[in-house]
This record gives sequence, structure tokens and C-alpha cells, in this order.
Amino acid sequence: MLEEVRIQGLGVIDDAVLELSPGLTVVTGETGAGKTMVVTGLGLLFGGRADPQRVRPGADRAVVEGRLTVPRGGRVADRVLEAGGDIDDDVLILTRAVSAEGRSRATMGGRSAPVSLLAYLADDLVAVHGQSDQQRLLRADRQRSSLDRFAGEELAREMKRYSSAYRRHREVSAELAELVERARERTQEADMLRFGVEEIAAAEPLPGEDAELLAEETRLAHADGLRVASTTAHEALTGDPAAAEVQADVVGLLSAARQAVGAVREHDEDLAAIGDRLDEASYILTDAATELASYSESVDADPARLAAVQERRALLTQLSRKYGETTDEVLAWAENATKRLADLEGDDEQIDALRAEAEELYARMDEAATELTRIRSAAAERFGAAVTEELTALAMPHARVSVRITTGEEFGQHGRDEVELLLAPHPSSPPLALHKGASGGELSRVMLAIEVVFAGADPVPTFVFDEVDAGVGGKAAVEIGRRLARLARRAQVIVVTHLPQVAAFADAHLVVEKSTEGLVIESGVVRLDRGGRVRELSRMLAGLEDSELGRAHAEELLGNADPERAYPAA
Repeated sequence: MLEEVRIQGLGVIDDAVLELSPGLTVVTGETGAGKTMVVTGLGLLFGGRADPQRVRPGADRAVVEGRLTVPRGGRVADRVLEAGGDIDDDVLILTRAVSAEGRSRATMGGRSAPVSLLAYLADDLVAVHGQSDQQRLLRADRQRSSLDRFAGEELAREMKRYSSAYRRHREVSAELAELVERARERTQEADMLRFGVEEIAAAEPLPGEDAELLAEETRLAHADGLRVASTTAHEALTGDPAAAEVQADVVGLLSAARQAVGAVREHDEDLAAIGDRLDEASYILTDAATELASYSESVDADPARLAAVQERRALLTQLSRKYGETTDEVLAWAENATKRLADLEGDDEQIDALRAEAEELYARMDEAATELTRIRSAAAERFGAAVTEELTALAMPHARVSVRITTGEEFGQHGRDEVELLLAPHPSSPPLALHKGASGGELSRVMLAIEVVFAGADPVPTFVFDEVDAGVGGKAAVEIGRRLARLARRAQVIVVTHLPQVAAFADAHLVVEKSTEGLVIESGVVRLDRGGRVRELSRMLAGLEDSELGRAHAEELLGNADPERAYPAA
């Protein structure tokens, strides 16, 4: 709810504060006092177009500041907090400034914000109905959503069923389209993987086989050298038993050294220690000689085996160039490729399953959308009749409002229906879109009738009407006031009016006063008590505040309107 609006430097208004309250608030005043600037200021506050010509002559800028109560946890509060704004004790401060040069600036909860964000929030905060304002209910999406709420719980249940099928159908369709679109890529990938897996399987590599083959190839390639070296080393250690002459060898010489030391070792501990080391060396060299003899006998130059090893290594090297640097990595690639192949080959089954699910969901959507159309059509008949009845009481007895529902082939978020409100102002007139079928004053009355019928179904907390009573008077004016009062039982309603019959129904009455100082007109806003209301209504009725007849008529208007008010009269 709007609690307070301050307007500075806008049109004839120098500095004015509107203290607003729940229920119906009317704004009156003499011609030229700036009543319309109140509506203009509210339009600016909620993202309306900035016109620098509206800036008060001599002022640098026009500023409109509004204080609203916004419960935490709602859509508006969440959006404000997301944008970095602050809500203090459920109070939100909005500001809009327009410079004389045309620059516009907005703040929301103490944080600079784009004007478009104010307009976005306005959809959930206020509905401004004025001849120069963007009409909320002229938008097709708002008309559809309002009719859906008017249709009630039956449509809400069906919409829930439809929305569930619609969302899932979109998900399935997107997944299916992606799988089908990538079919060629998947086939190419599967062919590549299958070839690699088969190539590796044919080679039958073993873990660590490449390292083992390298070692074997090296040994086979150097077999002669290894055998000569081991034989020479063995003979150096133990001598050649086949030699005719006794040759000195390491083991024999070491044995002589051990015998020499052993003969006298008991006479010196140091020499005995050396003797122990000679014994250890003798044992080691004897073992080495034995192993050399065995090794030299095992070394065999095998050209056939060498060729087989080299061929095997060449095959493994070819695999490693494609699938991994080592045999272990090649085997790991084959394992992963096998798993990926299973996934790719399972896509065809998944495509079939998704197609079946998409068909089933389409049938569910079609059934639910058909039911939505039926419910909307029935609600449209009731709605058109109700609004037409309201217009009869609002001095438009020949006007007819209807709802055109166009059902298309494509499914949308809310079904297949396009909803459009139509107005035929005269029996001979064809039904036209609202903004084409009515003049400015008539449109305001049509909007009032629509809002009254939609009340409760389209829960906007604040309504603003300007020129809603243009071109009417007498009994029709009373009916306009009565309907505004009824609407105010469900929402905050602010009305700029020049008719006392309308003003009498207000829960709160604000008057825009002007004072002339030289050539400058300054306007202020005053909240009237009961006596002030009688004087203002008398002025509006007779042009004279102190007319006895006017005051009596004003008292009568207030008395007749008292039962209709949502709140006690001020």
C-alpha cells in the first residue's frame, strides 16, 4: 500500500505531500490547481515516461518520492532485495527524479535502479487508469491472467495439470532434439571407439608388457657381448680349468692372502680384522664367480626370438601412438572406450523411450488445453455479462464488453488460447480492442467496470483513476462513486475527480490548494476533516463554500455514501 507520496517541482506543484490511507482516497481541487499532476507523479514513480516539459518553470528538476508498505517474502520484496535495495520494517522507499534537461534517475530502497525495474514492480503494486497512462489491462498477458483468476479454482486445477505436462514435454523435447541432432556425431564417435577397442583386443597387450619386451630385446641384441663379458669375468675370478698352464686368478690370489694372514692373525687384532674382511671378500667373489658361470651358460643368441620380440614391440608402439604412451595406458583407454560405447549404443533406446514419453505428454497437454479453453470460454461469458451490467450503471447503457478467445495450434505456457477484451460502445459498432473502442473518459469507466468485476481475482493492491467520471453526472456519477467504494473494500483506491457525487464516497479526502504569489502558482495538498469535506463538496456543487443549499446537499451526499465506505468517514 502507498502510505505517502511527496511531489516537488512537477507542473504547478512546488512541494506537496499526499498522506494516503487504506480504502478510497479522492483528490479534488479547483481547475489548474494540479490535481492531474498527482496522477502524473504516480505514473513517474512507477516507471512512466519522463517528460522534461513537466518540470516546474524555474526548477532544476522534478522529484517524486513514495513510501510503500511491502511485506517481506512477497514477489516485490524479493525483487528489491535481489537488486540490492533495502526494505526497513516492511517499508520501501521509491524515488524518481527528472531534470529540466530530460535526464531521469530512479532509486529503490536507497539503491540506484533502472527505470525499467520500477515499471516491472508496478505490475504487482499499482494499476494507473488515466487518459495518458499505460493501461495495465490493455496488455494481452494481463487480460489472460485476469480472466484465469476470474475463472476460479476449476481453471487453477486444470492449469496445474497442464503446466506439469507442458514443462515435462519441453524438457523431453529438448533432450530428444539434442540426441537426434547429435546422431551423426555419436555414430562417428562410436565407429572410432569400436575400431580402437577391436584393434587393442586383437593385439592382446598385457600390463607392463612393453617394458618387459624392451628388456628382452636389449638382452638378445647384445647376447654375444654379454656372454664374452661374463666368461672373461668368471675366468678372471677363478681361472680357466681347461688351460694347460696354471694362471693366476682373483679367487686363488685372495686365498693365498687369506692363508698368509691367517697364520699370524692371533698375534695382532688389527691384522685379524683385515683377515675377516678378506674372508668376506672371498665368499662374495666365489658367489659372483658361480653366478657368472650360470649366466654365461644362459645367454643364448636367438635371432628368431629377437625378431619376434622386435615385431611385438613394433605392434605395441603403434598402439601407444594412438591410445597411450604405455601399454597400461592403452589398456585403460580400451576400458573407458568400452564404457562409452555402451552409453552411445544405448542412445537409440533412449530416443525411442523419449519419443514415446513425448507422445504421451502431448496427448495430456492436448486434453488439458482443450479443457482450459472450455473453462475460459464459460468464464468469458460470465465476465462479459457482468462488465456490461456495470457499464449500464456507469452511463454507458449501450456498451457491450466481450472476451475473444482465439485458440491456436501451438502450445504455450498457459495453453493454446489468446485472450482479448473487446468493447462495442454502441449496438451498431463492431467489437474492438479496448483502446480502440472507447474515448479517454469512456475507457476509464470501462476500466473501472472491469476492475470491479475482476476485484479479488486480479489482486493489485493500489488502483489510481483519473478522469473516470469525465462526461457524466447525476445518477451515473453516484454509481461511479459507489463502485469505487466497493473496489476500495479489497484494495487501496486513489481517484482524481471533479464530481462531488464521487468524492462523497471517499474514506479520505485530499484537496489540492493553490495560492498566487506574483506570477507563481504553488500548490499544496490538505487532508480534510468532516467539516472541510462539507465545504469542499459545497464548492464543487455550487461553486460557493458557504452556500447553505450547497452545504445541505453536501451533507446529504455524505450521509447517503456513509454505508458504502470501507472505513469510517473522516
